Amino acid sequence: MLRRTLLTGAAATLVAPAMPAPTLAQPAAARVLRYVPQADLTILDPVFTTAYVTRHHALMIYDQLYGLDAQLRPQPQMVEGHEVEGDGLVWRFRLREGLRFHDGEPVRGRDCIASIRRWAQRDALGQAMMARLAEMTAPDDRSFTIRLTRRFGPMLEALAKLGPSALFVMPERIAATDANTPIKEVVGSGPFRFRAEERVVGARTVYERNPDYLPREGTPSWAAGPKRVFFDRVEWTVMPDPGTAAAALQNGEVDWWENPPNDLAPLLRRAREVVVKRGSPLGTVGTGIFNTLHPPFDKPAVRRALLRAMNQADFMSAAAGADPSLWRADAGVFTPGTPLASDAAIEAITGPRDLDRSRRELREAGYAGETVVLLAPSDQPALAALAEVQLDLFKRLGVAVDYRLSDWGTLVQRRASRERPDRGGWSMFHTTWGGLDAINPGVMTYLRANGEKAWFGWPDIPRLEALRQAWFDAPDLPAQQAIAADLQRAVFEEAPYLPTGQYFANTAYRRSLTEPVSEILAFWGVRRA
Repeated sequence: MLRRTLLTGAAATLVAPAMPAPTLAQPAAARVLRYVPQADLTILDPVFTTAYVTRHHALMIYDQLYGLDAQLRPQPQMVEGHEVEGDGLVWRFRLREGLRFHDGEPVRGRDCIASIRRWAQRDALGQAMMARLAEMTAPDDRSFTIRLTRRFGPMLEALAKLGPSALFVMPERIAATDANTPIKEVVGSGPFRFRAEERVVGARTVYERNPDYLPREGTPSWAAGPKRVFFDRVEWTVMPDPGTAAAALQNGEVDWWENPPNDLAPLLRRAREVVVKRGSPLGTVGTGIFNTLHPPFDKPAVRRALLRAMNQADFMSAAAGADPSLWRADAGVFTPGTPLASDAAIEAITGPRDLDRSRRELREAGYAGETVVLLAPSDQPALAALAEVQLDLFKRLGVAVDYRLSDWGTLVQRRASRERPDRGGWSMFHTTWGGLDAINPGVMTYLRANGEKAWFGWPDIPRLEALRQAWFDAPDLPAQQAIAADLQRAVFEEAPYLPTGQYFANTAYRRSLTEPVSEILAFWGVRRA
């Protein structure tokens, strides 16, 4: 590569300046952003899965009605604005002029309605909104109206929802697909187009700049404001081995690595042309997800015994490294440092651990020696570390384990199965969430406890659901905080999942790039310096 560049430069010196060919090679390369994602993109539908890699993909392809800014405020994105009438029961929205899908069709009000309906089938905040819905109508192509039977305070927060499942607008014909069936066609109106013909599963995903995208006016801030693209192409290259990805970033073979393991941060920081920064000020929260449909985790007492046996420090130090400044072992239900976080019943997490007691509690709770199928990803180091800690805890507690190691894409597919663990299903897996996705009950996908409509694991806990619904009706922040404290107490008693702590991850990129918006993995705004 170096020899070719030098020869091209020499030719440019000897040939008349009017010849353009030699000067095009470097600018062409500069127009491609090369990126290493956290995992392979196996599912393209952002409604069908809550996998972050799919959400990152969707942010490029689709646009949102409202965008969340850095102050966590919803800002108009696809819409010009809205009007509220009838004491909060009628919301009228008008779309910006000139919005078009990648197939050339204009974005219409009925596309928005169909997209909201499909998203709401699987999203917790969407379900809460639809429970208060009277009707949605599109009086003309550039507007739509939402009429409610009961006020819904977080309306704009729902339309701007950024965490999985985020609300993206699709053409009506695609959004008509049942939410439990993955879409087969990727057509959005966002700043990038998906190059399906260049996708190589397990290796590469390619996007190209959408020349017809119409950025809105204003100042960019997270998912809000103008989404201006400065690269012709973005190429995602899957590199499961951290050492390979680190070498590629140092050598300039790639420009940006989404989430390098913390233990590689010192090495990367020593590289002159590499910048390492904290990925998000809200960090990442961990969750151990139980399948509550089948023994042994259909029993709340069994789940509670495991919660009393776990140690957040074990999980977080494995995921983020030994440096305690990189993690917290006193994280409750809501992201530490945000308004709803509290120490209600926190001794369930921070109290002394006694494995002998926990073994006894498991037996008394009804654990009868069932084999637990524990899913673990081989291509995501942090999640693999969490699974290893869980495996060790199970063994120390005398729990029989069938440890199933696979790539993340395979795990994501298997976790959708409701079959018994010994028939292709599962018992438990660990995953993490951006801190933004654990700030309140409305955005916490895994806090739903409404049975078949809940997230993977499908807990059916009426007490939790009643508290979630009460939070939607709370008139002010103090009332919300009181309900959130009760929610935390209920989670520690019912144990629908294991809260495994909070840690802070890094992102790394070549110094030749301007600083990416790593909080939401945005590929707009970033350019080559």
